[in-house]
Order: sequence, then C-alpha cells, then structure tokens
Amino acid sequence: MAASAAPESSYRALFAVPSLGRVLLAMQIARIAQSMVSIVVILFALQRYNSAQLAGAVAFASIAPGMVVSPIAGALLDRHGRVRLIILDYVVAFTSLVLVATLSVLGDLPAALLVLITAVASLTGPLSSSGMRSLFPLLVPERLWERVNAVDSNGWVLATVVGAPFGAVFAQILGFEAALAMIGSAFLVAALVMIGAPDPRTEVVSTGKLLTDAWLGLVYTWSNKTLRGLAASLSTLNLAGGMVEIVLPLIVLRRLGMGQDVVGYMFGLSGIFGVVSAFFCGRLKTEGREKRLIMIPTVLFIGTNGILLWQFGLLPVVLCMAVSGLINGPLDIAMFTLRQRRTDPAWMGRAFTVSMNLNFSGFPIGAAITGVLVGVSIEAAIVFGVAANVVAVLLGLWLIPSDQAEPETSATSDAAGASPNPSPAG
Repeated sequence: MAASAAPESSYRALFAVPSLGRVLLAMQIARIAQSMVSIVVILFALQRYNSAQLAGAVAFASIAPGMVVSPIAGALLDRHGRVRLIILDYVVAFTSLVLVATLSVLGDLPAALLVLITAVASLTGPLSSSGMRSLFPLLVPERLWERVNAVDSNGWVLATVVGAPFGAVFAQILGFEAALAMIGSAFLVAALVMIGAPDPRTEVVSTGKLLTDAWLGLVYTWSNKTLRGLAASLSTLNLAGGMVEIVLPLIVLRRLGMGQDVVGYMFGLSGIFGVVSAFFCGRLKTEGREKRLIMIPTVLFIGTNGILLWQFGLLPVVLCMAVSGLINGPLDIAMFTLRQRRTDPAWMGRAFTVSMNLNFSGFPIGAAITGVLVGVSIEAAIVFGVAANVVAVLLGLWLIPSDQAEPETSATSDAAGASPNPSPAG
C-alpha cells in the first residue's frame, strides 16, 4: 500500500486553517492602528508640547503599566479565553484615542492628563498582544508554526510600512486630533471583525484564584530557562529600540529640518525590508537553530544603531532603518517559535504574556531614558543604545539555552495545589 502523503506545510495550507483569515484581518487592522498611534503621539508631544522629555514619558506610559499587570492579564487569558479579551482591549484603545482627540480640540489636555490617559489605556494592552500570539499555536498545527510566526512578524512590519508613514502624513495634513480619532476608529473596526472568531479550549493549570494564578505564571516563566534567557537579552536589546523611537524623529525634525512625513517614511522603510525578510525566513526550519538565528541579528543591531552617530544627512537614518528591518525577520521568527516549543500549552496564556512583556520592557525604559539623555546630546542617547546592544549580546550568549529542551511542565503549580481545568470556549 502506498505511503500517505505528508501534510502540506506551505503558506497555502496555513491560510486554509478555518477562521484564521478573520483573526489575521483583525490583527492587521489593529496593528496598523498601533503603528500609526505610536508615531503620532510621539510627534504630538514633540510638536504640540515641544518636549522630548514628554515624548519619552508618553512612550513609557503607553507600554509600562500594561507590563506591570501582564501576569494578571495572562491569568485572565488562560481562564476566560482570548477572543473576548482581545476585543475588550480594542474597544479601550478606541475610547482612549477619541477622548484624547476631544480634549485636545477643547483645549483641555495638559501634558499630565495626556500621560495619565495613555497609561490607563495601556493596562489592557497585553490582552490583545499576548492574547493574539497565544491564540495562533492553538488554531494552527505545529508543522505550520514557522509559517504563522512569519505572518505574525510580517503583521508588525507591514503595519510599520503602512501605519507609520500614513500616521505621520495624516497628522501633518489633517491635524493631530483628526488623526487620533481616525486611528481610534480603526481599533473599533478590528473589534467588530474579531467578533465570532474561534477560541479553542485548552487544558489550563489553575488554582481558581486570579492573583495566585498570576503569581504562578510569573514563577513558571522565571523558572523556565529559555523564557528567562530571552527576557534578559531581549529586554536589554529593546532599550536601544526605545532610543531609536525618540532619537530618529529628533534627527529628522530638528537636526535636518525635515517634515513629519519623513519621520513616517523612515519607519516605513524598516517595515518594507522587514516584510521581505520575514516571509523568506518563514520558509526556513528553525528547530535546533533558534539561538543562532536570534544572536546573529542581535550582534548586527550594534552596527545599525551605531551608524546614527555618523552625521551625514539622512543617509545614516536610511541605513539604520533599512538594515534593522532586514535583520529583524529571523530574530522574530526564531524567538516566537522557540517560545512556543519550550512552553507547556497549559501555561501559554500566562507564560506568553509575561514573557512578551518582559522582553519588551526595555522599550519604554529606553524611550524614557533617551528623553532625558537628549537634553545632554543626541550622541549621548545613541551611545546608550549601542551599549545596551552589546550587553544584550553577552546576556543572550550566556543565558539562552542551546539544547532542545522539552516544554517545562506544570510542576510548579502542582506544588501550589493547582489543577488542570479546561478554559471556556469563546
């Protein structure tokens, strides 16, 4: 009898997964909106309030509070499913952006209130970012994980290609308030698209107590050597990412005297190169090579950020963003797949949420530090970013395990009296 054909592992097979298209569409709309708002609020602080320090504070407030509550968000995702909580975050984003736009039009938006609204809105951020990412391995068979991770990574870079330039241009042509209201409407559309998406059942280790489950998620993530190593290296790497978020607009707007639209084009350039890189790398089998595919780009980021020290017009900025986009594809896909392979499915909601937020924690910190350092000089901020890159390389080589360990089990929760229970279907 002839052997049966091996299951197809192509992008065509990926997009044939039932209801995945709806989820990816909602994700893409929301990510374009996120890319737009991230650049618009930075420009809003720099141009309307004329303050790099406020720009750094807004960038910090847009991310950090959500990171603090991420263990609770992860526990909620594991216990109550993902889709409804993803929708909740999109609605909160819509409401906060419309509120900021309205108060600004009324002339009643002091800087402190802008930071406060941004911080409150960020509290639900992990519900969509981690909820979406932990939903993919539940919807998609393992043989297609590299493919869906490539689409996931490309979702961010494509959002940068579209969102950053259009956000900057809309802010310049329509005004900041109209741009913010329009971005808020995009989040509302994403929420509507997400309604009715599947929310597969999983076995969940739970004590029945939200705060205890959140604490155990922290313990599980920290005791998992892979997740701990990724957190140490990538959080340090993202200090430099926060630096670029503040320094690039300052170079373009103040040093070169160019418009807001050029800032958007530079971030979009990174996305263009990232699209090509991510789709190509999604065809590669990463198993056994994840650490190498993470560390090589981490080393190369030292050069992409260091080139900003070269004062030669717009060329250093172009090179920085183009090469950064190109090398980010293999890093993202290898990191996503490594985390999926080495996390027990019963802990994916909590572990992914805590891991993702630990990894990204350097970004708001780096932006806030940069907002202070640019008061000394732009060069001081760039040197800070390059130093963070170097430390990230050393931490990654030291702490990220190379061996193909099995996913960590729920031994930690068993010791605490937790028991596996199915999460409710969405």
